[in-house]
Formats: sequence, structure tokens, C-alpha cells
Amino acid sequence: MAVYFDHRIEAPESSAVPSQLTWHSAIPVLAVASSSPTTGGNVDLYLHQGEYVESCHVECQHQPTVLRWHPTKPVIAIGWENGEVKLLTHPSGDQTILPSTHKACITLMEWSSSGSRLVSGDQTGGLAVWKVDARGKLQGNYLGKHEFNKPLTCCIFRPTSPGDDVAMLARASVGGDESALDMFSWKGAPLKMGPQEGLAFFVSTVDGKVLSVDEQCKTSTLLSVEGSIKKLFYHEKREVLAVITETMMLSQYTLGSEGSAQMFMKVKLSSKSGQNVDIVWTDNGLLITATGEQVIRLWDLERDDNYVLSLDEMLGFERGEIINCVSYCAGKEILAAGTSHGRIALWRMVAQPGSSSCDTKAQWKLQTPTEIQGNVTQLQWGSSLNLLAANNSDTVLILCEHVMSAHFSQQVAAMQLTPTQLSITNFKTGVNLALQSDVHIKGVCVIKDSVTVWNGKQITVYELSGTVLRNTGSFPCDSHVVAVHGENLYTVEPNRVQIRTPQGTVKQLLNFTKAEGNPMLLSVCQSYLVVGTDTAHIRVFDLSRRDAKAHCSAKNLSEQIPNLGALSSVKCNANGSQVSILISQVNGRRDHKVYFYDVEMDSVTYFDFFIGRPSSGISHPEDSERQQFQGTELSGRCPLSHFWDESEPRLFVCETAPISFESSTSYLDMVDVSVVTLFCTQEHGLLLQDCYPKPGGLQALLALDVPYYYFSCKPGERDPGSTEFLLPSMVSRRALRDFVGLENSEKATRDAMLNFSFYLTIGNMDEAFKSIKLIKSKVVWENMARMCVKTCRLDVARVCLGNMGNARAAKALKEAEVEPEQEAQVAMLAIQLGMLEDAEKLYKSCQRYDLLNNFYQASGQWQQALETAEIHDRIHLRTTYYSYAKYLESMGDKTLALAYYENSDTHRTEVPRMLQDDTSSLEIYVNKMKDKNIYKWWAQYLESQSDMDSALHFYQCAQDYLSLVRVHCYMGNIQKASEIANETGDRAASYHLARHYEGHDDIKQAVHFYTRAQAYNNAIRLCKENGLDDQLMNLALLSNPEDMMEAACYYEEKDTHMDRAVALYHKAGYVSKALELAFTTQQFSALQLIADDLNENSDPALLARCSDFFITHSQYEKAVDLLVAAKKYHQALELCVTQNLTITDELAERMTVTDSKDLSEEARKEVLERIADCCMRQGNYHLATKKYTQAGNKLKAMRALLKSGDTEKIVFFANVCRQKELFIMAANYLQSLDWRKNPEIVKTIIGFYTKGRAPDLLGGFYEACAQVEIDDYQNYEKALDALTEAAKCFSKVRDSTGKQEARMADLQHKITLIKKFVHLRRIYAEDAGEAVRLCEALLEEPELDPAVRIGDAFGFLVEHHCQQGNFQVAYRKLEELQKLLPSQNVRYYISQASVQALQKEMGTQMDSGDHRLHEKEDDEVEEDLNLA
Repeated sequence: MAVYFDHRIEAPESSAVPSQLTWHSAIPVLAVASSSPTTGGNVDLYLHQGEYVESCHVECQHQPTVLRWHPTKPVIAIGWENGEVKLLTHPSGDQTILPSTHKACITLMEWSSSGSRLVSGDQTGGLAVWKVDARGKLQGNYLGKHEFNKPLTCCIFRPTSPGDDVAMLARASVGGDESALDMFSWKGAPLKMGPQEGLAFFVSTVDGKVLSVDEQCKTSTLLSVEGSIKKLFYHEKREVLAVITETMMLSQYTLGSEGSAQMFMKVKLSSKSGQNVDIVWTDNGLLITATGEQVIRLWDLERDDNYVLSLDEMLGFERGEIINCVSYCAGKEILAAGTSHGRIALWRMVAQPGSSSCDTKAQWKLQTPTEIQGNVTQLQWGSSLNLLAANNSDTVLILCEHVMSAHFSQQVAAMQLTPTQLSITNFKTGVNLALQSDVHIKGVCVIKDSVTVWNGKQITVYELSGTVLRNTGSFPCDSHVVAVHGENLYTVEPNRVQIRTPQGTVKQLLNFTKAEGNPMLLSVCQSYLVVGTDTAHIRVFDLSRRDAKAHCSAKNLSEQIPNLGALSSVKCNANGSQVSILISQVNGRRDHKVYFYDVEMDSVTYFDFFIGRPSSGISHPEDSERQQFQGTELSGRCPLSHFWDESEPRLFVCETAPISFESSTSYLDMVDVSVVTLFCTQEHGLLLQDCYPKPGGLQALLALDVPYYYFSCKPGERDPGSTEFLLPSMVSRRALRDFVGLENSEKATRDAMLNFSFYLTIGNMDEAFKSIKLIKSKVVWENMARMCVKTCRLDVARVCLGNMGNARAAKALKEAEVEPEQEAQVAMLAIQLGMLEDAEKLYKSCQRYDLLNNFYQASGQWQQALETAEIHDRIHLRTTYYSYAKYLESMGDKTLALAYYENSDTHRTEVPRMLQDDTSSLEIYVNKMKDKNIYKWWAQYLESQSDMDSALHFYQCAQDYLSLVRVHCYMGNIQKASEIANETGDRAASYHLARHYEGHDDIKQAVHFYTRAQAYNNAIRLCKENGLDDQLMNLALLSNPEDMMEAACYYEEKDTHMDRAVALYHKAGYVSKALELAFTTQQFSALQLIADDLNENSDPALLARCSDFFITHSQYEKAVDLLVAAKKYHQALELCVTQNLTITDELAERMTVTDSKDLSEEARKEVLERIADCCMRQGNYHLATKKYTQAGNKLKAMRALLKSGDTEKIVFFANVCRQKELFIMAANYLQSLDWRKNPEIVKTIIGFYTKGRAPDLLGGFYEACAQVEIDDYQNYEKALDALTEAAKCFSKVRDSTGKQEARMADLQHKITLIKKFVHLRRIYAEDAGEAVRLCEALLEEPELDPAVRIGDAFGFLVEHHCQQGNFQVAYRKLEELQKLLPSQNVRYYISQASVQALQKEMGTQMDSGDHRLHEKEDDEVEEDLNLA
């Protein structure tokens, strides 16, 4: 709650009547324009308390028309009646006259957002744009000038949208990022946003046009409306331009990127004709108008909503008082309105937690008005959020907001009512006094017999004697803070605290060093004074003696508290052992913690309201669940104020609010403020004692003095939940939780209760009970039981209930112990004590919505019960509906009860029961519902009334065919009953009709309807009794096995239709009996059918007997199946072999035994190998492989695979088994394939021989590869590599016979010859002669072929001589080769080009030979391609 100190401006005597006023946006400087029809006009500047700035005075013979401050610099642009524009600089008073551009009255001036542009316009339509530098100085002539030939009315600049970095930072700060929020904070470093100034603007004319001017001063017509334009507004968030005309027509336009405007809304605003209209536009899209009425009108353009705010006579406004002007402060969310009777009405936007954001009107709260006299014609909020300038037609007043001073001490409370008036309340005597001061009161301090007030310049002391206040002293003093103890006053000045008498005489000085700083904060509790300085030092002084003595040395808190900016408040407890501190952080934001300085231990602890826990955590683990529950109420908050109890040093109280409100300028009107009480001791640290929300009718916490909290409140308001008698004052008190009902108890009882609460909090039950053992009052025990609800101590509660003698509550608590959640048990205790709100909270905290639902029902809160069931307890939703319907029925509201019976789905029985006395209403309901169950109920009712025809009709509607048949049989309509039973097939109806026919000896019809009713046993019984054997068989097959067995016995006893008996035994599952009877009566066809159902679960002897039967009749496959089922695998295999039966995969799997109980492991492997042998004989190699593998004989399995020729499976099987023999077998098999053309097979062969450790076989394979390279491809290089690998392999072979040595020598000889041939071919390109010589020498080598084919050596020579042109020599070599190889075609070794050259030069026709020549040529071409 705040008061406004009014300061009249110190206007010079020459000033005329003020006509305009405007605040600078950043500096607390007010410009006031005054006008006189005779002397002209003048403009003056004033500071925040109305001080006149003499250097800044501007006079002119003409009237000032427009005032506009530069947005950042202390420069104001003044437009005059004669078209002159001046720039005035504060505080120097420098004046700059703009070049004479305008010749008529200035009608508009506007600065750009950063002040680099100034736009001026006049009455004739002249518009000029000026450029201003960063110092606020004019730069040259105008940038652009336009003539529109119509008077200009309004101008606004179009802002640019912030960059992505700024937008992201804004979103982060709103989301709770403190670092991002600090970057936006005015105390932090300036945020670098880049060039964000918009230089384009809109200007309007008197004929309804809006023109757009871009950065280059080019103009274009944007839109046109009817009538003169009064106001232009731009909604930056929605990018919408709003236009208001003189006729109060509001139009909204969306702006396109290419300079187009599209109107999307047009509406006529309500206004009183012939009156001046004051219009205010807020950034969040709220349009506020004052049109000379008794209300102000608000239009929320974002929500498309409108409403009015009116004055309240209960707060001091008068009937017929007219609102002239409005001003809105966005930072404080306060709307100010000036009235015709000299009052300023203030509406504050009050945060309503949980309320709908749409209900905006309910969030505006009208405050007590401020009276300044006269007729208020203009209002404007200042740059500082606490300044409001008002023009009352005579002068200008600056209203400075000041938080109402309040103080409580020694049962005396003082609350400020007005800037000069206090309300004094003495709670001990009940006296309420009013104190009127001669000066503005900025602070007050009270004790039991004196009141001290000060305003920062003067201190006045009043003596409080009974009902009289007497001024005992007044003296000048510049101290902004004062404390009082006894006859002493404590004031501050730089580096010391002065101790004065009430008359101002200094008795003692408490000096502070330069490092300790200047005293800024004072607080007294009992006989201790705590002082806080501007360097974050605190000192405590003992005032109990004649002179103040230091209680402890100075403590530098900045060493203990990180990020400390400044001390906000310091308080000490009653014995001076603890000091509580509130601080602001370096960035200026309120800290979330309350710090506690222990004087004796010289240590600092804290309670963090952001997480809801102290620095040391929870002190006692057994209360962790309770602390966690209450921590949810404490977390996410910050402290607002703090106090110690005046007599109890352990008890501390703190007022907290959600973090979302911490930036609010006034927390007094908040609803979501909590009062938190803590115990603070040296041994146990900080312990939570209580936490509860501040009652809505109260404002700020003033003090804590057991057994009461003391709150400030507005006149006429009080805590609605308090039963305390409220004195006619502005202070209200509320009892602590532990002292409800004990407010007037003696001090001993209060001390006992306080000790009990403390020991209960720390968990020391022995001391807790010891402190109250002498108390006999039931009221005290009940109060302690209530305390147990808050602390969740059920053990203590049982003792309290016992002392209260409340057996019912003790029984209920005992029964509640079955609930697993402790909160649910405590909730039952709360219910028994009448603490229904606490019970509700506890049920919600443990999420026992079923019990909460029952609680709501029991307490008659049916709407909450229904809501809980619908949202959280849906399993009991129908039950809740039913209970509510029963309740409504008991209350006589049958219509609503009927609806809830339907919701609970019990209406089929409950509604007829409820309406049974009102048959007409019931019949209407039955016909309306068209429900089968209700039809049936109504039909039964009619039948009981003997109205058979109507009953039949409703049975038909209900489709109750049994009742239809029953009634028809009763009435003798058997034919109709038969038709119904046959048409519907209803089993119950058919059964009833069959019983009727049986009773009348109509056996055929009885059997028919028993069959339709599927009552086959009754039908079989009738068939047996009446010899209906043919029907008996069909009925037995339709019935269950017992009936089949009974019918089979019937046929067997009669010794007729034995085939039917066998079939029924078989169908009933008695296979052995069926077989026995089939063998006895030689029923071979039946045996075939029975055998199909035999399996391994059948009797082995039975299986063997059947198999013999099938062998006898040459049905060997069936016999094998039965032998396998009988687990006679050897006989089954023998039969397969002798009869040459194919063993299928299925049969083989059935003969594969997996259970060791049936066969031993050796016998199992023998069976598997016999199966595999049979498969081998039958050519089923894959199945044989599988069975050999299952038998563990992998060698035979590989042999079977090799016979199958499945290469892929052979390779896979060898790799899986990883046995040497199998690798070798697989490699040998792969050599039998065409491996020469498949490199993958070659790799696999080499790999298998290597894994099989067969170097001799691998060497042989390499030799074969080398020979293939020579014979097929003439690739001696690859052949040499292969032979080298072969030599390596042979070197690993151990052979004692000597054959290996000879083989190795022969291999080395081959390698040597091939190396020579490869070498001469390689050096041919460099030294052809040497290569030819080496080739000639090579031909002389013995046993050259097959290491190097002779044809290849001669072919080399022939090719050489052909290339050299020695065709004669070449031809001779060719003839020599022909002689050595007479049976071969020598052209195979020579290229086609050389052959053609020889034929041409020698003139001979060489025989083309056989087809191998062409094949060779083709091969050589492919080899060349491969090499390339």
C-alpha cells in the first residue's frame, strides 16, 4: 500500500496557466508549457520534487503548441504557434532554433526511437525531417520536406522487429533464465542489439489520409478514412496500425510488405459528444479512453473485449465526479485518472493466481484516491516509476509514490494513512488514535509510550499518554532511518550512528571505519541494536546499559555471501544471538534466500525459498515426508519481509511471494503471499514450524509477537477467517497456528505450548510431553492435536486424543491405519478435528482421490466429488453418480436424480423403483427410454396386475421370448408359442415349450424343442424311453461325451447297431473301448477311422495291435506310422527296408528321439544311423546328412553330402564342422568341378587344404594351377608364383621314403627353367639381342618341356625375327619347330599378324590347321584384355 507525496512546482512568478506537461523518458525532468493570451507563452523544466531549473527557461511572444523530449538525451523539442521549432538542452539551457521551414502553427513533432530523426509538421501541411547526432545536436538543414496542403494531425514511427538474438534472449528470460534476465536488467551491462532503429513513419492529415514516409523520405498514401484523424497507434506485436477519428471510429489495418494496408476491423467507440477525449494506448493492445464521463472505457484489442471502470463512492469519490484524463504506467501496471473534483483515481492490475486471463475487469483494483484540489486536466507518469505529474488548471503538482510507513513494537502499532497522518493503535489498552503531522512522513517508529516520525530532514517525537499524543521534541536531522529504544533515538550519518535524546541532543557516537562503511539500516529488538552498512558489514550493539556497547565485532557479509550487491534489511532476535539478513544481488534483483548470522559461532547459514530448504538440509529424517510436502509450498518463492518475535529468540517469521512476482513494485495486493515461521537455534539450525497463505483481506506483515501475527490492512477490510475482534484501525492480528483458542491464556501456558511446538518440530518427544505434562485443559490438548495435523505426528496425536477423551476420533484414527499413506491417516485425524481444508490438502498431496471423493460426499460437497471422480477417480465415477442420485432422491429432486441414475447406468432398476408410486410418469419414462430392460420390468409389473395383453406387448418390445412363450402357454396359445420359439430360436423359450409338450405327452414336439434348446440330454432321455433309436444317434453326436457314452452303452446293451456304438465310443474319446468292440465285431471300416486318431499318447499295446492288423492287410505305411507312435523304431525301419517304403522328412523327424527317457544315447545314435543308411539307399542324401549329423557321425554326413553334389552345402558343412578330414574331402570334391574358370572355388580349395593341414595335396593343386596357366594362358609369371607356393607346401611335408626329395628336385628344376624364360621375356624390351641369345641357350636345356613348352620358346624367336624383318630366319625356325612337333599345329604358338607377314614375304600358304588356332587367338585376346 502506498501514499503519494505531492510537490507543487516552484514556478516563477512570470509563469502563466500551465497548458502542457511532459516527462523525459529516462531522466526525472518535467517540462511544463504555460500560455497566456496577452503575454505569450513559456516553457520551464523542473526536477522530481518540483525544483525549478533556472537555466532552462524559454519565453516567446507566441503560444507553445507541442513538447517532445528526445528519447535518450536531455533535449526537448518545442513547437510554437508561429511555426518556430526550438531545441532546449538540460541542464545547460542551450537553445537551438531550427531553420525557418514552417510558417504556420506547429501541430506535430516526433522523435525516432533512438533520436536520430525529428519530424515536425504544421497547420498548412508542411512536413520536415531533421537529422540529429548522437549528442542531440542538429546536423545541417532538413533531410526532406513535403507539402501536403492539409493540416497534419498525428505522426508515429514504425519500429523494426528485433533481431533473432534479441528475440531468443527475450524468450529465455521469460522462461526463467536468470542470466538472460540479467542482460535485460537496467543494472546489468547494456545489451548489444545492433541497429534496431526504424526510420520509416506514418503521418495523418485532417482529411482522413494516412501517408507512409520511408527512410529516404519518399511518401506514399497508405490508407484513407472518413473524418479527421485524432490518433494513430501501432501494435508492434501484431504489426497492426490502429486509426481513431474525431468521431471515435476505430479502424485496424494489417500492413503488407509492399506498403499496402488491409482493414480487418472497424468499430464505433462509445463516447460523450462535445467533450475533449483523452486516449491512451498500451503496448499489450489495451485502448483506454476518458471522454468526460464518470467512467473510463477500455478496449482489449487482442482479446476483442471491452469493459468500463467506474469510481466507487465508498472510497471517497463523489456522485457526478467526471474523469477528464488518463495515464497508464506499464512498469507498475497502474492506471491513473484525473477527475473534475481534484482527485486522482488509481487502478492497480492485481495478479490473481489461477484466475482466468480473460476476466480482465476483475483484475483491476481501485485504490484510495489522492486529492490535489482543482480540476485535473492532464496526467503523465514520469521516467521514474514513482513519479506522476498532474495539471489541475492552476498549477502542476508532482506526486511521488512512497510506501506507507508502518511499525509495531511493544503492543503499539502505527500505520500511515496519508502523507501527513498516522493511525496509532495500542492493543494493550484498545486505544486508537490519529496523529496529524506538519510534514510529510517518510518513516515512523513506535514504542509503548512514544511515536517518532521523520521525513529525511526533520525528526519529531510524540509522547503517548493514554488517549493523548503530545509533541515532546522536534529537531532537524538528515538521517533517512531512525530507531528508538527507551529514551534514546538512533540516527545515521556518514561512518557513524548517533545516539540522541528526544530533543536531538547527541549523547553518544558509534563510529564505523571506512572499510565498515556508512550505516544504512537500523533495527532494534529488546535491548539489541543491529546496524547494516553500505559495504555489507553488520554490527550488533547491547543497549541494556547506560551506554551502548558492541555485542560483537563487525562482520563483513560479502566474504560469506556470494553475489552480494547490497543489504536490503537486517533484524536481530530478542537475545542478540541471531541476525537475519535480506540482500539484493549484484544485478539488483531480490535474492531468494534469507541469511542468518550466528553471533556466537560467527557463521552464516541461510534458508533458500527457491528450493524450499535450508542450507543444512532437513534436520530430522523421520519428518522428511512432511518436509517434502511443505517444501512444495515453499519452493519457487522469494522473501519479502522478515521479523523476529519480540520476546522469543528462537521464533522467526518471513513473508514470501512467488518468483514471478518478485519484480512487482507492490506486493501488498498479491493474493499468493505466504507467511513462513521458522525455529532458529544454534544446535538444530533452521526448522520449519509453519507455512500458510496470507489471508486475502490483509496486506503486509508488520510483526510477530506470540501469540499473534500482526498485519496491516485497509480501512474497512479484515481477515475473513479471523475471529479476533478488529479495532477500528488499519492493523489486524491473527493467532499463530499453535495458539488458536489460546490467545488469552496466561504466559506459562503460552511458553509451554511454544516449547511443545519446538520439541515436536525437532522430534524430541520426551521433552515435548514434559513441557505440557502439567496442562489439564482440553482446549490446549485439542490445540496440540490440531498441531499434530500440521506436523503429521500421529503418535503425538493419539496421546492428545486420549487426554481430550475423544473416543470417536481415536477409533477413526485406528481404523485409518490400514491406509499405506501417512497423509491419508493424518487426513482422517483432521476430519475428526473439523480441519476440513487440511484434510482436503492432505488427500490431494498423497493423491488418494478415492478417499478425497468419499470426503467430499460425506461433507456434502457433491460438485467437488463429481469433479474429482470425473478427472482423477474414474474407477468410482459411476458409484459417485449413483450416490449423488440417491442424495438427490432423498432431497426430493427426482428429475436430476433420474439423470444421475442414468449416468451411473443403474436407471434400469433404480428409476422404476423411484417412480413406482407414480405409474403415469413411469409409463412415460418407459416409452421414452425404449430400453429392453425397462420394457421387461414394466411388462412384469403389468403381468403382476393381470394385464396380459399389455404385458405381451412390452415383452415383445423387450424381445423377452421366454416370457412371451411362458405367457402364451399360460393362456393356452400353444401354436403361437411354437411359432415364436421356431422363429426366434431362443433356447430358453424352446426349453420352456419342450417341458410343456413333455407334460402333455407330445414326445415328438418335446424332442424337437429340446433339440432347439440344445438340451440334448433331455432329448436323449426321451428317445431312450420311447425307442427312437434313429434320432438318438444324431442327438448323441450333437451332445457332450457323457451323453455319447450313455447312448453307446444303450446300443451295446441292445446288441443292435454295433457300428453306432463303436462310432459313439470313438467320438466320446473312449478309443480303447471302441477298438475292443470293433475287433470283437470285426468292424474293419471303423478300425480305419479309429486308427487315424491314434498317436504317441495312445496305449502302446493298442498301437502294436493295430499295426499288426494293418500289416496283415498290407497297409504298410499306416503300420509304420503306428509303430513309430508306439516307439518301436527298429521294427518300423525294418518294415521300411523290407517293403521299400520311402522315409519322408516328417517320418524321420518322428523317429528322431529327443527325450533320453525313451532311449539311451547309444541306442538313439544307432536309430539315427539306421535312418540315415535307409535314406542313403533311397538316394535322399540331404536327409541322410542331417541324420548322420544328429548321430554325431560327421564323416558319413560329408560323404552323403558329396554324393548329393550340393556344392554350397558341402562348403558350408565343412566350415561348420571344422574337421581336417572333412576339409580335405570337400577340397578334393571341389577339384572335381570346373575350378579353372571360378576363382572363388580356387580360393576355397586352397583354404580347405590349408585348414585340413594337407600340404602335399595343396602343393599338388598349386602344380595343377601352374600347368593350367602355362597350357591355357601362356602366363608363365602366374605359373612361377603357383610353383613357388607348391615348393613351400612340399617343404612342409615329412617323408621318410625319399620320394619327396626327388619331387622337390624336379619342381626346383621346373622353377629354374621358368624363371629363365620369364627373365628373357622381361628384358626383351630393353635388350632384344640378349633375350634372343638366352632363349637359344634355353632351347639347349635338357628336359625343357613341360616346364617351358618348346613351342612357346620357338614362338618367341619367330616373333622376334618377324619384327626385325628377318623372315627367312623366322621361317627356318618355324620349320624347325614343325619338325620337333610334327603332330601339332605350330600356328598355335605364333600370332596371326606374324603368320600373315610370313605368308606375304615368303609367298607360301600356311595351313590354318585345326580349330584350336582360332581358339588360341581368342584366348590370347581375352588374356590381353584381362591384363589391360
